[in-house]
Amino acid sequence: MASAFITYSYQINFESVLMIHDHEGMLNMFKALEASGLRRFLGCESVLYEKELGHFFDTALIQGEDITGVISGKFVSISPTLFAKAFDLPTVGITNFSEVPKDNVYDARSLFSQKGVQIDVHGKKKYMKHEFRLLNDILAKAITVKAGSFDSVTVERFQMMTAIHYGLKVNWSKVLFNVLKDMVDRSQRKAKGFAAQIGVLLKGIPTITMGDGVPFPSAKILSMKTVHTYIVTNTTIDARAESEEPGMAKTAVEMKTPKAKKKTSSTDEIPAIIGRLF
Repeated sequence: MASAFITYSYQINFESVLMIHDHEGMLNMFKALEASGLRRFLGCESVLYEKELGHFFDTALIQGEDITGVISGKFVSISPTLFAKAFDLPTVGITNFSEVPKDNVYDARSLFSQKGVQIDVHGKKKYMKHEFRLLNDILAKAITVKAGSFDSVTVERFQMMTAIHYGLKVNWSKVLFNVLKDMVDRSQRKAKGFAAQIGVLLKGIPTITMGDGVPFPSAKILSMKTVHTYIVTNTTIDARAESEEPGMAKTAVEMKTPKAKKKTSSTDEIPAIIGRLF
């Protein structure tokens, strides 16, 4: 269970990533995330309380507007107000990302593009600049908590990225609390995430005595070091793709135009065989 919680988690060390000075795009992306009001949510204490998380998801129920549960025999209730206050989340703004202005989305299709050409709002993230590939991953794992491949961008995530980049007001308190509600709604079978954030919420309830927590793996915390690794990895992938494409095209042409076969005698074949051996 612990591995599942970690899988759908992505934490950010903002103090570290905001010191990136050799990649302006990455720096501006993290600044936009911070300005959007997500710093205390994505940058909260990165500790996994496996036992308490197990109790929470086993017993959690939606009662009215609140989420209730039993942790180590103690009743707990998490309200939207408590949730917003714990992470200092904005409580005004859009909650439906289809409300993002179409003009902004249109401009973002070129702005997010690695080559400056218009890209689809749903498609492969490899066509995007590195900072927006990473932003897509952050939103997929740490905000919307979606299971499956993260190689593609959904329309909702593209709209979300657009809202963040252009500094639109987003009611993150409602958006994120609704995601948490979906997680505890057993009829939806949604992936379980918000591991660090749930730990912070439970730790802040006086009646709950938390057990020993385990720090998140460094690979799950975005820092200057892990972001640089991400950039190098994606640069290598891009270079490999560029080098392979012409070769693939050449192979395709050769396959389409096979040479006519020539009849040869056994003596004609001997020089060719010797040539191949040397």
